[in-house]
Amino acid sequence: MVQQEIENKLQQTFNPAHLEVVNESYMHNVPSGSESHFKVIIVSEAFADKRLIARHRQVNQTLADELANHIHALSIHTYTPQEWQQQKGIAPDSPMCLGGAK
Repeated sequence: MVQQEIENKLQQTFNPAHLEVVNESYMHNVPSGSESHFKVIIVSEAFADKRLIARHRQVNQTLADELANHIHALSIHTYTPQEWQQQKGIAPDSPMCLGGAK
């Protein structure tokens, strides 16, 4: 439910060429089935000529309600289509959780 809402909002706001929203809650010390830790990979022309911090602010603003109420952690990877091609369609892996019982 939270994942679908994230996907919907990012689709509507950025019209991405590529979008991945990955629930990474399983990597953390949370109950099974949680939707609290996400990784977003978004490729959009909307990021052209914008610095990384501005891109992240745009994503954070779009997901402000989810961040305030549902999401504990959000890993954001933003690219223009040209940057994504240079990355060969690969975003960095998220590290495993170092806290809690994991």
